[in-house]
Amino acid sequence: MVFTPPTNFALFKQRRKQLVESLRNQNKDQHNIIMLIADFETDRHIFRQESSFYYLTGITEPAVILCIFPNGREILYIPQFGTKRSTWTPTMVESLNDASKVGVDEIRFLGEKTAGYSYSSVFTKEKYVHLIHDLANALQTHETTQVATLRDQSHGGLLWHIDLYNHFIAELPALAHQTIDCSTLIYEMRRIKDDYETDLIYKAVQITSMAHKTAATLIEPGTHEYEILAAVECVFTQVAAATPAFPSIIASGQNTTIIHYTQRNRQIKDDDLVVVDIGAEYGMYSADLTRTYPVSKQFTPRQREIYQKVLDTQLYIESLAKPGMFLKNARYPEKSLHHLAVTAFERQGLAQYFCHGLGHYLGLDVHDVGDLQQPLQPGEIFTLEPGVYIPAENIGIRIEDNYIMADDGIVCLSYELPKHPDEIENMMNLQESNNASPE
Repeated sequence: MVFTPPTNFALFKQRRKQLVESLRNQNKDQHNIIMLIADFETDRHIFRQESSFYYLTGITEPAVILCIFPNGREILYIPQFGTKRSTWTPTMVESLNDASKVGVDEIRFLGEKTAGYSYSSVFTKEKYVHLIHDLANALQTHETTQVATLRDQSHGGLLWHIDLYNHFIAELPALAHQTIDCSTLIYEMRRIKDDYETDLIYKAVQITSMAHKTAATLIEPGTHEYEILAAVECVFTQVAAATPAFPSIIASGQNTTIIHYTQRNRQIKDDDLVVVDIGAEYGMYSADLTRTYPVSKQFTPRQREIYQKVLDTQLYIESLAKPGMFLKNARYPEKSLHHLAVTAFERQGLAQYFCHGLGHYLGLDVHDVGDLQQPLQPGEIFTLEPGVYIPAENIGIRIEDNYIMADDGIVCLSYELPKHPDEIENMMNLQESNNASPE
């Protein structure tokens, strides 16, 4: 189940067309230039494209910029390297003749030739001189021309994008008054998943479920959290050459009460619980599933009591979720799934131990874009992850599944992964029974 990158870029071109139309509908007299900026690669991490850029282009090449001009012409600007890049790393776009390969009208160089085969995020005018020249000419064509780009300063992953664009403003001061933020429009588009996206997320869920089932059979006293981590991420790689969508959480004992515990160096003890919160990224799309396992392969009475209450809360919220509800909205607590979960925990005397949000949107990012003030709509994919954390008892329990909103309620994409306490125990005992010696 290895992901094959798309070769038909019609889907991405259609998304760009939708963005162009949305901007035109905002102001029909405005002439819009849309600028989409790719991420930069570093020596420390495998390159992963910025999500909104990928959503609108399908291009996985770093340091490129796509501009859509008012006449509709789409130009992809690429670095002009002094060294043949494909000698050092796989490339999607290297030649000015590659435009048809990625569904754009033309490819041009960003600027003058530079040494090496890679662009850093450090700005110099020479690296972008051709783009700046074309941008200056386009801004002078119509008095009402503006540049739409991502300027969402609340999104930490876009700070490099904003910094680069600020350098363009320094070179073309008129940009300061001719720039608009189009992130809200793009985020609204990304909220609703099409069939292509849903299929990739479902495959990511399947891969993650396989990793959970492997982890469940390996958890036992004396093993270390990092050994479970190794097995989980081995499954990701073996099954689909998938990568973790976020740092895997393997937390045992007291660590289960630390929501984002990632040290993973403790030895697992008998009667511990182990929280396994993991997600594979497949084809750029994420899964995020959590289960809580008893090390002794059987919950203690107290562990089972708390586990059942967490599960009951999740099942209760599942029954309520439908279009028009909110994931979390304090203005409408009677329609807010998070607030309804808090109320359910209050009835069980556990509300003080539920200390995080009930869920989040899921997609190209594990915490995907989406406005919590807007009601849930068909086609949105999100998580529901109630949890109870009692440090005094070394009890931390979280159950998380992934869902898609349908017209009349939600569908659980991770339905194949057991979560009832009896099922959890049976899954953990499977390996033991398989390894039992015949009499």
